[in-house]
Amino acid sequence: MNSFEIRTYGRTELALLYNPGLCPDSAYRKLKQWIDLCPGLRDGLAALGISSRSRTYTPAQVRLIVGALGEP
Repeated sequence: MNSFEIRTYGRTELALLYNPGLCPDSAYRKLKQWIDLCPGLRDGLAALGISSRSRTYTPAQVRLIVGALGEP
């Protein structure tokens, strides 16, 4: 089994790693829900420069997401 690599991910790419059985749009919406439900995660991502128009997660943002949600 391959270990998860902290690197830049497209937002849908990362969402599909967390939700492989869903279609891309649904997977992304589900990941957004999880981020919003996790206390402080949305604020932490905003502090690292994420916006609603961001199409990718930087390695620092991925590290924060994985720290809160666990590895996909």
